[in-house]
Order: sequence, then C-alpha cells, then structure tokens
Amino acid sequence: MSTTDPLDGLVNLRDLGGQPLGGGALTRSGVVYRSDAPHTGDRNPESMPSWPPSVVVDLRGSWETKDEEHPLAGVAEVHHVSLLEDLQDVEIEVDDAAHDLTKLYQTILQGAPKKLVEVFRIVLEADGPALIHCSAGKDRTGVSAALLLSAAGVRDDAIVADYSRTDQNMLRVLQRLDSAPVFPPGVDEEMVRELMSTPTEAIESVLETFAGYEDRAAGWLRTHGATEEELTRWRQKFNAQPA
Repeated sequence: MSTTDPLDGLVNLRDLGGQPLGGGALTRSGVVYRSDAPHTGDRNPESMPSWPPSVVVDLRGSWETKDEEHPLAGVAEVHHVSLLEDLQDVEIEVDDAAHDLTKLYQTILQGAPKKLVEVFRIVLEADGPALIHCSAGKDRTGVSAALLLSAAGVRDDAIVADYSRTDQNMLRVLQRLDSAPVFPPGVDEEMVRELMSTPTEAIESVLETFAGYEDRAAGWLRTHGATEEELTRWRQKFNAQPA
C-alpha cells in the first residue's frame, strides 16, 4: 500500500494545453500551467509534460508570502505579481458568492490591467513552461488563465469549463490551506470558505468584458499596452496544429 500523502503535492494543477481553438486546432501543451500555491517539500507532479517549470508567476500578496523564498526559487525564475495589492476598491463580502466573485474579478480587470499585461508578457517570454498560481489557484489564477486562453482564441465555453474544474479540487485545496492558513487583512477563515465556490457567472463576467473588444482578450490586452507583435507571438507560441 502506498504511503504517499495526497496533500504533499499540488492539488489544483493542470496544463492549459489541449484547449479548443477554431479550425480544429488546440492550445499547445507544456507552455503554461495553472495551480494552487506550491509548498516546500511537494513531490514533483507526474502529470505535467515537463517539470519543474522554467518560470513561475506568483499572484499572491505580501500577506500570503510573508516575503519568504518561493518553494520553486531554486529551480525556476520566480516573478511576484500581486493582483490584489494596492487595489483600494476591493471589498470582499459574503452575502452571495457569485456576486462577490464577479465584483472581485471585475475589480482585478479594472484596477490591475498593467499587472495582467505583465503576467501575459512574462508567460510570453518564458523559455519553457510557465506556472501561474495564487493560493487556491482559482480566482486570480482563473482571471489570468482566462486572459491567456482567450487571447489565443480559445472558445468561451472551454474557458468556463477549465475554470469549473477547480470545483472538484476544492476540498483538497482547503485542506492544504488549513495546513498553513494565510488570509488577506480583514478576511477571516469563514469568509474565505464562502468564497471557495466556483460560480460560472464570475468567470463569464470576465469573458463578457473581453467580448466588448475586437479579438476579445487580445483586444483588451492591446488596449492596455500589448503590441500586435506580442499578440501574434503569443498565438504562435500557444497554438498547436489541428487535432
């Protein structure tokens, strides 16, 4: 019988490759991964096409990292891009998780566009697989993943389906967080648990925002400073041949 602890590795990890594009093409595997926060001592995942990642984008705030060295710092180039830091308008409530997450996601889009463009550029320039993560790998990671997928031309329904996959992992995510709970100032454990659901309305609101721009997320990125050359290179890097 195996004695491996099911919580001694990333529990919300997946490759964003294999997502459907127009014309039967798929996104390329081994380009960008998404996950919950790595812990020191985690076992290497066997499901990824290549590990460790070359680049890590840590979306957590200073209240979560405590300025400690990232667990993958010895094997990857780590970038800290806190999507919630310095956003004065972020107000987390617990009356309605779908409403609150929609508000949170929209606040990220409206209050941190330069940071999202920075995430896009880090992943674009990565020489090897890039891992994006926050604490649970759901909200900040979900918005970032939706941006990268939509900018490559992935269908909205596939982006929503990828977001929803986190729901089946949340019990283990919460168990991992319980082993080292860190919450933003003013947010307690009960509030965090209320926000651990994955209502599709929240990520659909992000996609509705992208839909207001030509080329969807690519247009959103273009409006906020990404160049046409960068967007073309992203599609070339992430888009694979037809299935």
